[in-house]
Amino acid sequence: MKNYKVFLSTLLILLSNQLFGQNPIIRDQFSADPTARVFNGKVYLYPSHDILGKEGQGRPGWFCMEDYHVFSSENLTDWTDHGVIVSQTKVDWVNPEGYSMWAPDCIERNGKYYFYFPAGNKDAKKGMGIGVAIADKPEGPYVPLSEPIKGATGIDPNVFIDKDGQAYMYWAGNGLVVAKLKENMTELASEPLVIANLPTEGLKEGPFLFERNGKYYFTFPHVQNKTERLEYAMGDSPMGPFKMTGVIMDESPTECWTNHHSFIQYKDQWYLFYHHNDYSPKFDKNRSARIDSMFFNNDGTIQKVTPTLRGVGVSCSKKLIEIDRYSDISKIGASIALLDTLNTFKGWKTKLDSKNAWIRYNTVHFCEKIKSVQVKAVSTEGGMLEIRLDNENGSVAAEVKIPKGVDWSVVTAKVSKIKPGVHNLVVILKEGNPVEVDWVQFK
Repeated sequence: MKNYKVFLSTLLILLSNQLFGQNPIIRDQFSADPTARVFNGKVYLYPSHDILGKEGQGRPGWFCMEDYHVFSSENLTDWTDHGVIVSQTKVDWVNPEGYSMWAPDCIERNGKYYFYFPAGNKDAKKGMGIGVAIADKPEGPYVPLSEPIKGATGIDPNVFIDKDGQAYMYWAGNGLVVAKLKENMTELASEPLVIANLPTEGLKEGPFLFERNGKYYFTFPHVQNKTERLEYAMGDSPMGPFKMTGVIMDESPTECWTNHHSFIQYKDQWYLFYHHNDYSPKFDKNRSARIDSMFFNNDGTIQKVTPTLRGVGVSCSKKLIEIDRYSDISKIGASIALLDTLNTFKGWKTKLDSKNAWIRYNTVHFCEKIKSVQVKAVSTEGGMLEIRLDNENGSVAAEVKIPKGVDWSVVTAKVSKIKPGVHNLVVILKEGNPVEVDWVQFK
C-alpha cells in the first residue's frame, strides 16, 4: 500500500507538470518574453514570469517578475514545467525586492548552458544589470555568478554564436546594442556598439538575432504608434550594418502594449514565439507565450505572421481537445468566452447560439480505432451537436445530444468509422437551443 501511494503521488506530480493545449502554450501561469532554443532534439522555453504586483511586492499596475521557469517539449503541444531555475532572492548582486527579472535568453557552448537574465542591482546607482547562470543541463540546476557582466547595463539580453565560433550579445541599453563575448561567455570582448539604421522614433527593445542562408536577421519590438509590433532588419554580419526590411507581426488587435519574441527552426519548420495577454484581457502587464509557424519568401524576406489561437502542433484525439483554440469559426452564431472571469486559467468555452453555427479545430491525429466521443457541454434548453471531419461539409463522425440543464455535463456518443490519420474537427449546432462546449475527447 505504501508503494502504491508513492506511485500515485509521483503520477499526480508528473501529470500536473504536463501542460496541454495551444495558444497560449503555458496554461497555468503567466509566461512572457518567450525565448525558445533547441537543445538535444527538444525545444526548451525560457520566458519571464509575470505575477500580479501588489503593495509590498513589486509595483502595482506595472510589470512584476521575481523568478524564471524553464519548460520543454518534443511536439510543441505538450509542455513540461521544470520549475524555477533563477530567483531574485538567490543571486548575490540582485535586489531581492526588485521584481524586475525581465526577458532572458539561454545558449549552449561546450556542453555548458548559459542563462542570461536582466535584473535590478542591489546598488540602485548601477541600474539594471545582466547576469549569467550556468548549468550542465538545459533544465538546470543553474548556478548564478556573483556579479553581473561588466560593461553590460540594460535589459533583454540575446546571445548568438556565429559559425566561426565568435559569440555576440545583444541587449537594450542606450539604444539597441551589440558586443562580442569572450570564450568564457561571461565577459565582454569588445565595447558595446549601438546598432545603426534602425527607426529613431519610438521605443525599441527585446532584440533577437538569427541567421539563415548566410543572412543575419536582427529583429526587435518597436512602438511606432501605441503598441509594439515586431520588425526586422537584415545584414551580412552579426554586427551589421543592417538594413530595415519589414514587419514580422503587426500591433496587437486588442492593444496589448508589449510583444517579445524569438525564432527557432525545428524539424524543418520555422516558428515564431511571442506573447499576448490572453489570460489577462484587462491588464496587459500579465502576458502568456504563444507560437505560430513562420515562412520566408524566395528572396529571404519574412512573410508577415498573423497570430492564431490554434497555434501549432498536432493534437492527439485521445487527449482533451479545446476547440475554443479554433482554426476558423462561423461569422454568425459562434463566439468564445472565458469559463470563469475570476480565474482565467480555467480557460475558455465555445458558445454556439444559432442553428448551423460552427467552429473548426485543425490537425487532430487519430492513431487507432475510435469507438466513442465525449463532449463536455451545457445547454439550458437542450441541443444537438454534430461533429464532422475535415470541413463544414465533411462526413459526420458523431451526433451528440446535449441534455437540458444548467450544469456542465460530459456526454458520450457513438462514433462512426474514422479513418486513422490526421483530420480537422468541425463542431456544428444542428438542432435546438444554444450550446456551450468546453472540450471534446475521443475514446
